[in-house]
Amino acid sequence: MVKSYLRYEPAAFFGVVVSIESNITYDSSGKHLLAPALEKLGIWHVRQGVCTKTLSPSLSSRAPSLAVTCVASAPSSLVACGYADGSIRIWDCDKGSCETTLNGHKGAVTALRYNKVGSLLASGSKDNDVILWDVVGETGLFRLRGHRDQITDLVFLDSGKKLVSSSKDKFLRVWDLETQHCMQIISGHHSEIWSIDVDPDERYLVTGSADLELRFYNVKHELMNGESMANETGPETGNDGESATQNKWEVLKPFGEIQRQSKDRVATVRFSKSGNLLACQVAGKTVEIFRVLDEVESKRKAKRRLNRKKEKKSAKMGVEATDNVEANHGTEEAGNVLVVTVPDVFKLLQTIRASKKICSISFCPVTPKSSLASLALSLNNNLLEFYSIESGSSTKTLAIELQGHRSDVRSVTLSSDNTLLMSTSHNAVKIWNPSTGSCLRTIDSGYGLCGLIVPHNKYAMVGTRDGKIEIIDIGSGTLSEVVEAHGGSIRSIATIPNGNGFVTGSADHDVKFWGYQIKQRPGQDSKCLTISNVRTMKMNDDVLVVAVSPDAKYVAVALLDCTVKILFMDSLKFFLSLYGHKLPVLCMDISSDGDLIVTGSADKNLRIWGLDFGDCHKSIFAHADSVMAVQFVRNTHYMFSVGKDRLVKYWDADKFELLLTLEGHHADVWCLAVSNRGDFVVTGSHDRSIRRWDRTEEPFFIEEEKEKRLEEIFEADIDNTFEDKHIPKEELPEEGAVALAGKRTLETLTATDSIIDALDVAEVELKRIAEHEDEKARGKVAEFQPNMIMLGLSPSDYVLRALSNISTNDLEQTLLALPFSDALKLLSYTKDWTSNPDKVELVCRIVTVLLQIHHSQLISTPSARPVLAALKEIIYARVLRNAKILLVSTLQQWII
Repeated sequence: MVKSYLRYEPAAFFGVVVSIESNITYDSSGKHLLAPALEKLGIWHVRQGVCTKTLSPSLSSRAPSLAVTCVASAPSSLVACGYADGSIRIWDCDKGSCETTLNGHKGAVTALRYNKVGSLLASGSKDNDVILWDVVGETGLFRLRGHRDQITDLVFLDSGKKLVSSSKDKFLRVWDLETQHCMQIISGHHSEIWSIDVDPDERYLVTGSADLELRFYNVKHELMNGESMANETGPETGNDGESATQNKWEVLKPFGEIQRQSKDRVATVRFSKSGNLLACQVAGKTVEIFRVLDEVESKRKAKRRLNRKKEKKSAKMGVEATDNVEANHGTEEAGNVLVVTVPDVFKLLQTIRASKKICSISFCPVTPKSSLASLALSLNNNLLEFYSIESGSSTKTLAIELQGHRSDVRSVTLSSDNTLLMSTSHNAVKIWNPSTGSCLRTIDSGYGLCGLIVPHNKYAMVGTRDGKIEIIDIGSGTLSEVVEAHGGSIRSIATIPNGNGFVTGSADHDVKFWGYQIKQRPGQDSKCLTISNVRTMKMNDDVLVVAVSPDAKYVAVALLDCTVKILFMDSLKFFLSLYGHKLPVLCMDISSDGDLIVTGSADKNLRIWGLDFGDCHKSIFAHADSVMAVQFVRNTHYMFSVGKDRLVKYWDADKFELLLTLEGHHADVWCLAVSNRGDFVVTGSHDRSIRRWDRTEEPFFIEEEKEKRLEEIFEADIDNTFEDKHIPKEELPEEGAVALAGKRTLETLTATDSIIDALDVAEVELKRIAEHEDEKARGKVAEFQPNMIMLGLSPSDYVLRALSNISTNDLEQTLLALPFSDALKLLSYTKDWTSNPDKVELVCRIVTVLLQIHHSQLISTPSARPVLAALKEIIYARVLRNAKILLVSTLQQWII
């Protein structure tokens, strides 16, 4: 009989406050901050400092988790999240549900921006394309191509009629969304443009790059009523007809630049909601806040500047030469018209300096009464900070930090009853509830590399990098004692079964045996745990790992010379030496029955040894990088391993088979802990997350999992099956190009197959109906037996049902893959569907797309002409009728 196993699934992850790769943003109300945490989006209540809700796509262990790379909030409760695979999900923050998924990009989404009313969404990606989405219709409108490197930022202009995109190719592009073409290309930057933004009144557009200055542009709207733009753009525009015609198509006109204080590249530039402040965040620890002066103040400042300049000129050259100087500097004051420059409008107010490198910033949309604005910062050490910006200085009002470690998680340890989880990091130890993911205690400590929770769950011990053992009182959350244990870093700590002691291994070549007991504090009523060194064993190299057999008979020591020494526990005499790894052993564990010992090494291999003779049963190439932790499930020969390849793997040590591969972590996985009953596994990673994987009641078989892994490899390379990847790609035109918004995916191919199957079934059914009618006309009356596959639907309704099940975003790509013969069949059914008012919009989309795709073949096919003629008469009348019905119902609701 084929052996079955129980599946492990991702259950929860915690410990991440905010990701490094993505930006943060406020929601439309200003009460909540949206902070991406790897694949989740955390909604933090700013005033309370708690995470009220998390939004996460439902993913199984069979699919890798995708990190959020970009976030944008709409004026409503909707928020758009871009992911690393190029997909965009629209979430409703109030409901906590995913409204729609948009697939169009082939690379990670790097920029998202809503228009002012929230009906359009623009997205940019690492695939160098910009896509415009209809949020209401949940579909892509078109794709804009022209940039030569990844898109970094987007901004709408002119009430959503124009779009400005910035890229790493050092160019700004202005797109006319009505005509779908690039109307202006702006050069001048010497390095990649990282961020752009426009003030709420759409007067100034600012760009930030690695250059030492911020560049500003005047936003010019289309000429209305023949008005001249000379006053807005300055004297460079001119009054002749040629320059006026040229400037008519220039949406952005260079306005000037101001020097930045920091030499780091600009990461983000953002105007506040009221437009009175401009924040410039650099790829360092500072944010420069500029005050945006209004028109009266800026003119007054410009006038003072000119007066001071006149005084200086007069003092140097005398009063007689003043007029000549003014004539030579007509760019400052031409025709006695005062020209406002960038320093007259933007004044440096203050500089905010954070404790660590800043990843992202966001202005609160609601302006507080007591200050100019509120600013949220995300730092690269898993921390959120909030600042209140005042005219004189800025004040930190809140910091969210207790819910996660400041750096990567180096070790995780479960208590004996699995109710507590301890994790260590570079400066803190945290005690968690592994069931809920809530942080119970946070204790300041040294750099903890390993840990151990003492039975009865009252105390814990942490081995640090500087050779100390820290004793922690879990109940009070305090560090009770620090013991100078080793001369080098303590790499491993292992408990002695059925005894009051533990073993430590260190880089100082020592293996030390310790005993612990509860003693009364001198002069106090409280008790504390104390440890004492019982024995010390000197090794000939650095000790990397120690492990004790469950019967406390053997102690295994892994050394830097790539060998593992097995010694008797009581006499410390040599028993076995395990050699075979090409690089040092980083982890090992002994099975509960004491028969097997497994070792994981930096050579990416797992080796399973027999503890009786020290023979190697099997060497398995386990991970694509170093194996960092391995542990048996209690009372079994099943084991888990983790590595720097970000994977968690489940093995059968008797059959030497890989059972499951669990994907979820976004960086190196450092540590692993398995519960006593084996019902869940906890892993800690360099991405600062702690993940719990639960055992389910779903059985699986090894052969099925192998087939699924092969299918995943095929699906991962699905893009290369559509077109020959060796064919040279055509160069895009310099002025930009337009293409379809969607992309071909496995879902669109499946949807195309379902339409073809439905058309074939419907065609067969129509033939059967026609044959039955002929027999009925001849007098052969027999009861017609409909096809059970059609679920009692007519052939037309059956095909319509298949089309209605397709996502609106995937409809274009689905129809694009449809052969012409099937497209002609589909067009013949659309005439019947127009009688249903709810399907008129769908029919219009289908007909329009099919006509665009197969226009040449349709006009040259005689059999298609009657269908097209019938559609021409019916569709227009149906659309007009539906519009009237909609208008009447809207008026009735408005009257009521």
